[in-house]
Amino acid sequence: MRAPFASTITLIAALTFSTTHAAEKPMTKLENPISVEYLKDNLSAEHPRLGLTPSLEADIKARLETDPVLKNMYAAMKQNVDRVLREDPIERKQTGRRLLRVAREMLWRVNVLGFVYRMERSPEILARIKDELLAVAAFSDWNPSHFLDVAEISMAVSLGLDWTWGDLSEDDFQTISSALIEKGLRTDDGETQINNKENNWNQVCNGGMIAAALTVAESEPELAAKAISGALDAIPIALSHYAPDGAYPEGSTYWGYGTMYTAMTSSILETALGTDFGIFDVPGLAESAMFRVVMNAPSGQYYNYGDCGDRRGKRGDVTLAWFASKTGEASYFEREGFLLPADDMGKLDRHIGLGMVWLAGFDSTKTSSVPPVWYGRGINPVAIFQGGSDDARDYYLGTKGGRANISHGSMDAGSFIFELNGVRWAIEIGNQSYHEIEATGFRLWGREQDAQRWELLSKNNLGHNTITINGAHHLVDGAATLLNCNQGDRPEVSYDLTALFGDLVSKATRTWTKDSDRSAVVTDTVVESDRTETVTWQMLTVADVDVVEGGAMLRQDGKQLKLENLSHPDVEVSVVSLDPPPHELDKQMDGLKRLEITVSGTSTSGHAIEIAVRLSEE
Repeated sequence: MRAPFASTITLIAALTFSTTHAAEKPMTKLENPISVEYLKDNLSAEHPRLGLTPSLEADIKARLETDPVLKNMYAAMKQNVDRVLREDPIERKQTGRRLLRVAREMLWRVNVLGFVYRMERSPEILARIKDELLAVAAFSDWNPSHFLDVAEISMAVSLGLDWTWGDLSEDDFQTISSALIEKGLRTDDGETQINNKENNWNQVCNGGMIAAALTVAESEPELAAKAISGALDAIPIALSHYAPDGAYPEGSTYWGYGTMYTAMTSSILETALGTDFGIFDVPGLAESAMFRVVMNAPSGQYYNYGDCGDRRGKRGDVTLAWFASKTGEASYFEREGFLLPADDMGKLDRHIGLGMVWLAGFDSTKTSSVPPVWYGRGINPVAIFQGGSDDARDYYLGTKGGRANISHGSMDAGSFIFELNGVRWAIEIGNQSYHEIEATGFRLWGREQDAQRWELLSKNNLGHNTITINGAHHLVDGAATLLNCNQGDRPEVSYDLTALFGDLVSKATRTWTKDSDRSAVVTDTVVESDRTETVTWQMLTVADVDVVEGGAMLRQDGKQLKLENLSHPDVEVSVVSLDPPPHELDKQMDGLKRLEITVSGTSTSGHAIEIAVRLSEE
C-alpha cells in the first residue's frame, strides 16, 4: 500500500517546486477628493439620494408591474411592513455590552417601511417611520462603546430621513437629524473606533458614518467632509484582505455582514455623489462573489469555519444580487430564492430596501458555471473541490490554511470538511453565542497564545479536522500557506503547515486529492525535529462510528462512509467522545466525536512520517 503514496508525494513536490509566490502588492487606495467645496459642487440636491433616486424610483415602479422577482419580493416586503405595524416602536434594550440586536432591528424596519413608502406614499407608513426615528433619536445614546451599534443605527436613521425627505415636520426633522449628528457622527473619534480596523467593523462603521455624513452634509459640511474623507482613507484597510482572489478571511457569514455594508456604501456614494471612488474595483472584491457561492455546500450548510453560522436560508442572497447588478453575472442572481412564496419568506434581510434597487438593476449578460475547483489566496486561504451541477453524489471538499490570530480566527489551519451523498461527514463545530460566553466573564476575544479563547473546543485545534503535534495547541501566529492547487482531472491542493508547530517539527505539509467522484485522500508529510513525539490525524463527526480493521465505518442518515488508514493500517482508529464536550462553555452537539490516528515519532531530526487516509463511499 505504500508505493502509490510515494508517487503521489513526488508529484506534489514537483508542483510545489514549480509554484512561485508573487510579492505582496501595496494596498489599493480609493480616490479621495472630498472637501467641503467638493461636497458643495457634487452632492445631489434631489432626494432620495441614498441608494435611491427619483429616476431609479420611477424605473422600479414600472418594473413592479412586470418583473416577477420584484413583484414577489415586494409582496413579501408588504407582509414585513404589516409585521412592523403590529409591533411597538423600537426600544433601547441592551444585551450585555451590545445594542446590536436593536440596531439591526431598526435597520430592517426602516428598509421595509421606507421602500414601501417610496412606492406608495402611505400616510400610515410615514407616521410609523417618524415614530421609529423619534424613538431611536430619544435613546440616551447609541452605545458608542460597541461602535457597530452606532453605525447600524446611523445607517438606519440616514435612510429613514432621506427616504422621507420633505415629508416630516421641521421640528421632527431637526430632532432626528440632531440625534444623527450627536449620537452618530460626533461619537466617531476617527482613530481607534474605525480607521485601524482590518475586519468587518471597518466596513460597517465607515458605511454608517458615510451615510450619516451624506444626510447632514448641507447643515454640517465640515463634519461631513471630514467623516467621508476619513472613511475613504480607511475602507481599503479592510478591503485589501479580499485580494487577490476574493477569499474573505472571516468566512462566509462575515462576508455577508461586511460585504453587505460595502455594497450599501458603494450604492449610496454613487447615487449621492455620482461615484463610489473605486470601491467596486478594489482587487478581490468582485471575485469574492464566487467565494460566497462556493461556500454554500450541497447540504444547505455553509463551509462554516471561523465564527461562521451553520446554515444559510432558502431566500435569495440580496448582497450577491448587488454583484449580479454590477456584472450581469446570472450565477450571482438567485432567482429561485427570490421567487419563493411571499408567505414563506419570513423576515427579510435588513438591507432589503436597497436590495430591491439591486434586484431591479440586474440585467443578465452572462452565466458562468460554478467551478469544480476554486481556490482563494490571502491571509486565510481556502480551496474547494465540488462535483458539477449534475453530480448525483453531491461531492464537496472544503480545505483551508491561515492562522489563528486573525479576526474570528480559530486554530483550524490545515482543516477540512467533507460532504458526500448529502451528508456532512467531517464537520466544523461552528459558532456559539458570544453573549452567553461573555456573560460568564470568559475572555473570548484574546488572540495571544495563552488567551482563554483557545480553551474552547470550537477554537482550538483539538476541535478541528487537522493534525496535532505532541498534543499541543497550534501557534497562533503560525500561518499555513497555500502551496499549489492542481485543477486537472485529479484535483489536488497542498498547504505548508510548518509554521503552526514551531520547533516541534522540521516541516509539515498536508495535501488533499480528489481521487474519484466518491472519495478524497488526505496525505500528511511531517519531517521530524528532535522534539517530535507524536503526530495525530483528527476528524470530527456526528456519525455513528465502528472501528474496523484498517480504519473505520461511519453511518449517518442511512448512508455510509469508509475511512481507510492507507499508510498505517495496523494503527487502530481511536474514537474520542465529545458529548459532553470537555469545557463547560463548549458547544453541545449530540453524538460529537473525534476520530484520531496517532503515529509515534522517532525524535530523529529529518525522519519523515507520512499519514494517508482515504474517505470514500461504501
